[in-house]
Amino acid sequence: MTKAREVLVIGGNRYVGKRVIDRLLAAGDRVTVLNRGSSPPPPGAVHAIADRNDGTALAEAIGTREFDVVLDQVCYTPHQAALARRVLTGRTGRYLMTSTVEVYEHEHSAPLLTESAVDPASVAVDLDLPWQDAEFLEAHYGEGKRQAEAVFTAGGPDLPFASVRVAHVLGGADDFTGRLGHYADRIRTGAPIAVPPEVHPATYIYVEEIADLLSWAAGEDFTGPVNAASHGLLTLDELCTAVAAHFPEGKAVFEVTEAAEVSPFAFRRRYAMDNSRAAGLGFSFGEAGQWLPRAVAETLGKDL
Repeated sequence: MTKAREVLVIGGNRYVGKRVIDRLLAAGDRVTVLNRGSSPPPPGAVHAIADRNDGTALAEAIGTREFDVVLDQVCYTPHQAALARRVLTGRTGRYLMTSTVEVYEHEHSAPLLTESAVDPASVAVDLDLPWQDAEFLEAHYGEGKRQAEAVFTAGGPDLPFASVRVAHVLGGADDFTGRLGHYADRIRTGAPIAVPPEVHPATYIYVEEIADLLSWAAGEDFTGPVNAASHGLLTLDELCTAVAAHFPEGKAVFEVTEAAEVSPFAFRRRYAMDNSRAAGLGFSFGEAGQWLPRAVAETLGKDL
């Protein structure tokens, strides 16, 4: 009989996170969910309460427990990474961090970016930047994730570390971002959709697929970054077509602008990741074009 794993999930108790927790529990894992107490975990999980920005509180909440794997869903800064690394080094067999495609925001080296385009071992860490400032953090989301990966990577063999760089997530009736709703409102009413002069395609991933991947990754032993994106690029036109299918009287009207603020997913550069490393490790990705209609229908509360 396989021994149940001890899994610590830090944050992420909604949307993708709750799906991952449900999958871990269904697999028989003993799951502890650590957050600030704002929401209880699903039945069957242990609840640990602490502010992950407080190293003392984090250590007290964990106590003397050890884990087979830590899944960190809400690490956004090198400070947060440094605290977690200090508390959990030697206490877990593996540390798995949910990262983002935004780590590649300054990379233009290839049509599809492999993980080597951003090597966390070579990323400079600057703890003196104002990471506690919410406005700064929002404007430097990708940089915060890059530096957090770098801090964990520097932990070496005493803290085996992997990161999952997640593409833009679509789907689910509980999508809280409002991004597809933005397009639904404009297409339904004929309001203009602001786009830059050149709009680039991107890689995406279905919400159920990324939950599958994270729960799968928690049981693997690879280290280093892996890209998580469905097969195939999606263009903004394809997204709008999928939304417009639910509003036959509506129309997508694009308005080109040089302004900094444009519509969601109207990318000025390619956000496209190569997923071959994760596929080679054994994860089977779906085709973005196949799940897109289902993802849009779920989010908009429509029937297919």
